Amino acid sequence: MPAVESATPPRVSIVIAVLNEAENIAPVCAELIPALASLHPFEVIFVDDGSSDATAAAIARAQAQHPEIRLLRHDRCCGKTAALRTGITAARAPWIATMDGDGQNIPADLVRMLELGLAAGSPAPLVAGIRTRRHDGWSRLVATRIANGFRRAVLGDECPDTGCGMKAFAREDFLRLPAFEGMHRFLPALFQLYGRRLVCCPVGHRARMAGRSKYTNLGRALVGLADTAGVIWLRARTRVPARVAEE
Repeated sequence: MPAVESATPPRVSIVIAVLNEAENIAPVCAELIPALASLHPFEVIFVDDGSSDATAAAIARAQAQHPEIRLLRHDRCCGKTAALRTGITAARAPWIATMDGDGQNIPADLVRMLELGLAAGSPAPLVAGIRTRRHDGWSRLVATRIANGFRRAVLGDECPDTGCGMKAFAREDFLRLPAFEGMHRFLPALFQLYGRRLVCCPVGHRARMAGRSKYTNLGRALVGLADTAGVIWLRARTRVPARVAEE
């Protein structure tokens, strides 16, 4: 059932990319919707990235209870960045917040991040969630620490945890960024390239509610190396004026 558009445009749009997360949709929505009350009016956009399970049906059931929810569907799996870009492009609010759909993120943290961004003035910063204590297996923790250390040394983005799915930023700033699969892991470096400052916000982290992660440590590492090289090239080839004056 399509979401009913309010006459008042939303202040914020929450964008959640999901792939085969049918069991997690209901509990995520049950916690997220009440947590967003202080940011009303808002919208929650789920982008189903070609799921092969009942994810879309679970979102439709949640939508019947919460008119703030919107559902967008890819006809095939295009990757997390593509799904996020689909949702952000379709969003009706000037401010965007992203989170994962597996239940590991805590919605109250997302509200705090959005409040930091909304109070920061112009130009809008990128507010990045930093997981203070992760509930993942030791192999993932080690792999992530190595990857974050390598990326920070090479890119100097000063973000200790770019892999956290919780981010808040201005919609128009995101849509200026070059689009490539995997770019969601490099948002601090890309936003800084366009003159936006980084605000790091400590957030909680929980074990996945149900299902399995869609990534392997080796696969993520190999793609991450290639993507880091790509970001280095983009930075070398991008020219952004400090200011633009109209005369």
